Amino acid sequence: MAGLMEGKVAVVTGAGGGIGREIAIMMAGAGAKVIINDVGASLTGEGGSATPAQQTKALIEQKGGVAEISTDSVAEWGSAQKIIQAALDHFGRIDTVVNNAGILRDVIFHKMTPDDWLSVIAVHLNGSFFTSRAAAEHYRKQESGSFVHISSTSGLIGNFGQANYSAAKLGITALSKSIALDMQRYNVRSNCIAPFAWSRMTSSIPATTPEQQARVAKIQQMTPDKNAPMAVFLASDAARDVTGQVFGTRMNEIILFSSPRPIRIVHRAEGWTPESCAEHAAPALKAAFMPLDRSGEVFSWDPV
Repeated sequence: MAGLMEGKVAVVTGAGGGIGREIAIMMAGAGAKVIINDVGASLTGEGGSATPAQQTKALIEQKGGVAEISTDSVAEWGSAQKIIQAALDHFGRIDTVVNNAGILRDVIFHKMTPDDWLSVIAVHLNGSFFTSRAAAEHYRKQESGSFVHISSTSGLIGNFGQANYSAAKLGITALSKSIALDMQRYNVRSNCIAPFAWSRMTSSIPATTPEQQARVAKIQQMTPDKNAPMAVFLASDAARDVTGQVFGTRMNEIILFSSPRPIRIVHRAEGWTPESCAEHAAPALKAAFMPLDRSGEVFSWDPV
């Protein structure tokens, strides 16, 4: 791994802890100069502190790596531009952006407030656009660059109490594909990772019943560092032919996710009425309906 990102400059948002911290540390270990971006807010987005970013910086420097700190928010266009500018100011260029920053406002849908929705969308989806857009101009001029966006199975598959988070995370996959299409001509790549890990973002999962406790015990095995190797690979020139993809990283498993594609089609020469939709189309399509499942049902085996 050493040297895979030699000479590269990386911005990692939400790098004050968890998966973001592990990605920043591994990128620095692979030779990248890293901007550690973290506002140091609570899990729900309140407050702010430079301490988490400083701790990540110390861990990188202890291993001989090079890193600087940005405490600007991804959720506003002006401050997101400052994050990318920090890479240019400190290191003279920008080669990869890891969009990892996030907050949670988990609540059952019929009780979700507009602020719960807007706050989560602002950090995850708007933030991923703002930082990517700020870097895009530099990527275009230098005709190189990569994006690694952090998605989630909450969006790819579905979950309870996370309409805001799920919508943002699935939106990020569409954003990534659009970037991959639009910027391919400039040798710019864009991919997503849906990570599985026990971190601050999953620590809010309830564990009151034996079943919930067993589920949490499984997740706790999946430490955040297990997600870093794929992020480093995707950011490096070793992944020069990989773009527009969505991967999952689960313990020692790497998953390639499909994107929505037609799976069954019905045709009626004379067209459709609501009644014929009910009588013919729905029964013909029903065998291919997606179940109302969640990640734990899709990934029913223990992490390996």
